[in-house]
Amino acid sequence: MTAKVTLSFSDQTIADARLWAERDGVSLSAWIDRAAQERALRSIFTAHAEAVRRAKLDLDAAALADEEEIAIVDAEVFSGRRRAAR
Repeated sequence: MTAKVTLSFSDQTIADARLWAERDGVSLSAWIDRAAQERALRSIFTAHAEAVRRAKLDLDAAALADEEEIAIVDAEVFSGRRRAAR
């Protein structure tokens, strides 16, 4: 679904956007829509990363601990036998 809105941009922003839209082979509207969506996603990702940092979560360490736990369980369950490929 799309909505028609009126937006104001500087002359330079419109010139740059038109250039990039032409290079990408899309309309100015489609290019600005994609650029706005990319900016929104980047803002969401940045906010999430900041929340993780503030919570002092170490996701890499948690993933490594999970892998180590899997290895321990495998060693116990399979007692040195080769585990079937997933």
